[in-house]
Amino acid sequence: MQELEQLSTLTDLAVEARNLAVERTGGEIQGVAVEEEEKENVKVTRIQVMNQQAAQRIGKAPGNYITIESESLRVADKLTQEYISGVLSDEINKLINYNALQPGMQGEPTILVVGLGNWNATPDALGPEVIHHLLVTRHLYDSSPADAKQGMRPVCALAPGVLGLTGIETAEIIRGVVDRVHPNLIIAIDALAAKESSRLASTIQISDTGIYPGSGLGKNRVGITQEDMGVPVLAIGMPTVINSVNIVNDTIKQLMNNPNVQPNLRGSLQQNNNHQQIIQNILQPFMGDLIVSPKGIDQLIRDTSKIIAGGINVALHPDIKAEDVSLYLQ
Repeated sequence: MQELEQLSTLTDLAVEARNLAVERTGGEIQGVAVEEEEKENVKVTRIQVMNQQAAQRIGKAPGNYITIESESLRVADKLTQEYISGVLSDEINKLINYNALQPGMQGEPTILVVGLGNWNATPDALGPEVIHHLLVTRHLYDSSPADAKQGMRPVCALAPGVLGLTGIETAEIIRGVVDRVHPNLIIAIDALAAKESSRLASTIQISDTGIYPGSGLGKNRVGITQEDMGVPVLAIGMPTVINSVNIVNDTIKQLMNNPNVQPNLRGSLQQNNNHQQIIQNILQPFMGDLIVSPKGIDQLIRDTSKIIAGGINVALHPDIKAEDVSLYLQ
């Protein structure tokens, strides 16, 4: 029963973790600063976890988390994609201090972009798909004239696969590349898990805390963080899956709060033991391990990966403008 309660709150999103903590405690969490900004069809939430005490309360490491929410992420429209890519690039650059990065041999910091996930499983293929559309330039730097390099930075990319495909921990592969390539910054892209189904393919999270692949699904993996890699790590992700426990739990909560439901049924649901027993009975064959993705996830991954790749391209290369982002998608 306790395991089911833990599974019902699993999420990779700091904004959901913070909301859960506020709901649990009945007030704001000390040591967590929240700033919200409304833009055209986009809501940006910036959360700063200031200390370890706050981190323990919301279950997220100290650092900065930026959430971009928009239903327009699901719309396959060129102008919409360019606009959200521009918003994403602005927020990425708020977390990157290029002046503090050690410059590489070319005079500019080298950035390694890593697409995490399994390219054979569509809901987990966001990272590799973003890499497919990324503008990579590191291999051109040594052979290009100086004027051709202006406004561009050396960017390299890697899609290392997953443990089940390679037999090697993803973090070990990345660490080996870091030791050879010596990047000054790592950007890791991964598919995330959400608690609320409305956030699937409509939310992008950026953080400067690194990432633990699979953590939102209860898996324990070696972290891709500055402590593990030896260089700063920026994590970018979008929720593509939700645990079935969360769907059932949210459905029961809505029934409990629906005035059209018979009072005796609502009273029965409000008894915690009965509530948890219903969830256990429904999910007995899977014991909470059933993971759900939205309909049309293949098209959603294709569309949103272009938005994320476009935002990274604009952020890393000063001469690329948001209105021209589609020209640089590979």
